[in-house]
Amino acid sequence: MKLKKKILYFLKLVFPATRLESLLFLFFLGIYGSLASYIALNYRIVFDDRIPWDAYFSFDNRAIVMTGGGFERHPLSNYFFDWLRNFAFFFSDGKKDGIFRLVLALCSAFTVSLSLIQIFKYLKNIVRLPNHISLLILAFFAFFTTTILLSFTPETYTYTLFLLVLFNYYAAIKLKKEQKIPTVALTLAGVSVGGLTITNIVKVYIPLLFEKKLFWNWKKISNTILRVFISGVVFVLLYLNRLNFDWQKIFNKTGEQYDKFSKPKVTPVWDMVYSWFLGGNILFPSYVIRDYHNKKGFHYKALFMDVYLNWVPYIFVGLVFFLVFWSWLKNIKNKYANILMLSFAVDIVIHAVLKFGLHTSYIYGGHFIFVVPMMLGWLFYGYRNAPKLLSFLYILISLLFVYLAMNNLLKMQGFFIFLERYYR
Repeated sequence: MKLKKKILYFLKLVFPATRLESLLFLFFLGIYGSLASYIALNYRIVFDDRIPWDAYFSFDNRAIVMTGGGFERHPLSNYFFDWLRNFAFFFSDGKKDGIFRLVLALCSAFTVSLSLIQIFKYLKNIVRLPNHISLLILAFFAFFTTTILLSFTPETYTYTLFLLVLFNYYAAIKLKKEQKIPTVALTLAGVSVGGLTITNIVKVYIPLLFEKKLFWNWKKISNTILRVFISGVVFVLLYLNRLNFDWQKIFNKTGEQYDKFSKPKVTPVWDMVYSWFLGGNILFPSYVIRDYHNKKGFHYKALFMDVYLNWVPYIFVGLVFFLVFWSWLKNIKNKYANILMLSFAVDIVIHAVLKFGLHTSYIYGGHFIFVVPMMLGWLFYGYRNAPKLLSFLYILISLLFVYLAMNNLLKMQGFFIFLERYYR
């Protein structure tokens, strides 16, 4: 009976648990699934065995699907993507054809739809917002660049988005009940989240800092250290097992990757941070097309994001993140808000300070952009007793949503023109 209860709890945690959640999930799956199906069946962009990387926005679809990505950044992702690839092959009879692409794309649509449900659950059950506010924030997030692109992209970011949102929701439930996060759950989170992208494992341990009276009890401190140690050891052993315990590879490859991905480009650093790290994951900018080849005689076109070309997007992005930091200041003593902002701070350090991957930071949104709708939720919560300010915020987010939807739908037309021209 105890095992059955745990299984039911897990299913209710991960999947829609109410009628409204089920309707929302089916709605998003219908929208994203249609987009994913159309792209997968009509174009080669989702997966083409001749294209090693970067066909659109620097996503490494083929490399990720076929190998799980480099071990230095994606330590355990090969195990997951081996399963996903075989799952797609089952339906395509081992062929890398339209059906193969369709299965990969639909898995992404399914995962992103579940991520949105996790956001809704967080807003409803943790922040305790009324449905009309939660639905507005959810619709806003649904039109983010990251959300749209990941809904048909078989990449680590797609699944990282879901796992991080799920873990933040789960950790918030535990903190709300004043319970500690069990060792098994912490280990599973560390292996899954850190296994897909190694830097994200830090975010799994952040909620532990906010467990009740942690710093006033040596027994609790020891227990926390032990849980982190166990989860860390399991992760490291699995990581080293993939490398046949040749740990020297990690340091050599990591150094190479940092040198490769941390060199500033011609674009000013401030604009890369503003247009790509912050804005590119929310609001589509313009595009740049470049010529690439696979070193085996096959030439192809690759699409990248340009910086914003007029002042309106800069104001939009600035306003969104002004609201995020306003929410943090308003909820500065709120442990849930602090967990989200500390998680976001990890990516700020990696990309904006260390400049790792800053020139293509618009692809990293799955690691952190979910913080925006969650923090907007806390902003509404902070002014729950101020009706006029609540109305102002609701109208403001509605106006931002209209501009976001119009811009991103228009820019997606440009994306389809690119597909029609080069990827039929």
